[in-house]
Amino acid sequence: MKRWAAQLPHLKWLRPGMGVKRWVLLLLIGLTLLVLAVDAVPRAVELSSLWRFVQKLHWQRVSPVLEVLLLCAASGGLMVWAVVGLNRSMLSAFRHVGQAEVADVVYRHRQRQRGPKIVAIGGGHGLNTLLRGLKEYTDNLTAVVTVADDGGSSGRLRRDMGMLPPGDFRNCIAALSDAEGLVTQLFQYRFGDESDLDGHSFGNLYLTAMTAITGSFEGALEESSRVLAVRGRVIPSTLAQVTLCAEVLVPEPEHEATGGVQGTRGQINLVRGESSIGKASGKIQRVYLDPEGPPAYPEVIRAILDADLIVIGPGSLYTSVLPNLLVPDLARAIISARAIKIYVCNVATQAGETQEYDVADHVKALCEHVGDQMVTTVLANDTFGAHPPPGANVDWVRLPKAEATDYQLITRDLVDARYPWRHDSHKLAQALMETIGV
Repeated sequence: MKRWAAQLPHLKWLRPGMGVKRWVLLLLIGLTLLVLAVDAVPRAVELSSLWRFVQKLHWQRVSPVLEVLLLCAASGGLMVWAVVGLNRSMLSAFRHVGQAEVADVVYRHRQRQRGPKIVAIGGGHGLNTLLRGLKEYTDNLTAVVTVADDGGSSGRLRRDMGMLPPGDFRNCIAALSDAEGLVTQLFQYRFGDESDLDGHSFGNLYLTAMTAITGSFEGALEESSRVLAVRGRVIPSTLAQVTLCAEVLVPEPEHEATGGVQGTRGQINLVRGESSIGKASGKIQRVYLDPEGPPAYPEVIRAILDADLIVIGPGSLYTSVLPNLLVPDLARAIISARAIKIYVCNVATQAGETQEYDVADHVKALCEHVGDQMVTTVLANDTFGAHPPPGANVDWVRLPKAEATDYQLITRDLVDARYPWRHDSHKLAQALMETIGV
């Protein structure tokens, strides 16, 4: 049997201890009785050869109609019993899903497989929150992540290994994983200063190792998604090594940085590096990539053109969202796509980037960088706490004043009850699904 099972994989189901053979045999008996019942129908006209065999079992005194009913009932009962037992035996290995019945899990899985095709563009904590909510509605998710990160563990690996920064990708994979809680704890684990791995997270090192094994960063993402049962996929906006740069206006008489140029209301300082932009003193005027015009990752273009919904944000406007949109081919694909395009505005402003910005200011900054055709619909929070969010120079992102806009503004209660300065993943996903009629 073992030798046959090795040659014919389907025979593995007949190995001893599988708890399958008994139910298959019972199902065959039920099917045999069903055949007898069907064969008994012509008895009112002429006894068939199969029925004459059944007559020898001393059924002569039973009326033909009752005989058919009895056989149908017996066959149906045996087949139902067999199917239930076979189902229990074959699916017993999947009881780890929790209290939910396996049938419910399978049903939800099938529903998510038929869900809308959604492309989420951004980075940082905002993108993770969005993905955590959307994965309950669809498996057809594509997360497009910026590659401009140059701080912390990601920056060190980028400089030392010459690879794309893995930090945001690590977080997105954890957010989309079926075992999100455990994977998040594992991927976010950071080594202490007692070793040379000080400051590195396990997730970043894992993606670094997978890159070496698969031969490419995109291959590492694909294999990691498969191994960790990720719902959807996580891909970079570009495979080019880019640096995010910013022009920051420093009001007079502040002239701390070097290499600046004189502006109309102060000095324009040029800041290089995503991690340095938020720390720069002054107001961001413009961000750009160096080198400019990097090629888009082809899978991103395909996903955008095939999408039903494109979600831009939430996330840090200048350092997470815009670096993706500054890839020219990606921006053109979004404008050309037939999908519904929604910009999700942040709940709170961000010190060093968007202090004193309202919803209109966020949209204006987007349009100044990538054109006004990019944003057609804006989803914003309309519930604000009595006290401002924690942190210096941080406030709620207020709704714009009543005035004509070139975009549709949709407002909802989107805040997390525990952390009201952040989005609630379920509220956000539900609002987006309602927008596209799901």
